[in-house]
Amino acid sequence: MSFNTKTISANDFKDALIYASKCIVASEEYLTEIDNKLGDGDHGTSMAMGFKSISKELEKLEKPTIEDVFSTAGNAMLDSVGGAAGVLFGTIFISGITKADYKKDSCETEEIAKIFFDSLTSLKQRGKAKVGDKTMVDALEPAILELVESSKNQKTVKECFDCAALKAYDGMIYTKSVVAKFGRAKYYGEKAIGLQDAGATTVWILFKSLAEYMNK
Repeated sequence: MSFNTKTISANDFKDALIYASKCIVASEEYLTEIDNKLGDGDHGTSMAMGFKSISKELEKLEKPTIEDVFSTAGNAMLDSVGGAAGVLFGTIFISGITKADYKKDSCETEEIAKIFFDSLTSLKQRGKAKVGDKTMVDALEPAILELVESSKNQKTVKECFDCAALKAYDGMIYTKSVVAKFGRAKYYGEKAIGLQDAGATTVWILFKSLAEYMNK
């Protein structure tokens, strides 16, 4: 296993995603605490359920392709979590593999960045949210744009995800400074200032955990 190259194997990315999924499951109480302040209070439970299913299904894969990893993760989320959260987080994984052939056991950094970028495009079209609306997009878009930029600059897989994780964190913190445009949180108006979005927090944990695994 090496993430100090510009190529990532499907199996290594699978293992990194399993690790990240377990980190999100372990963050259930933290995510619930955040969501209790602005949302329905069920985000932590939903994410724990969804990413527990992702981890379980990924562990069954032997000699997976890149497409296998992303489609398995996306379908596991969609099958285990109802409502908007399941659809949006499922989209992060499943929508990016529909525009090219990823039936191969490895890919370059620019390819994995493209998968995430295509997923971001689909998610924004589906959810209609943009940066500044106090949603998961505030963390996801800067993280993925950084992934794209880092890969173009010939950085290694580890370096790409290190940079993306930092941008995801900045995006999560940014949600504290804006009012919400979607969901229950939008009814709080200016009272939402100072509170961070739970979905953006999950995105940060996802990218932070992927980067952590790649630095082991």
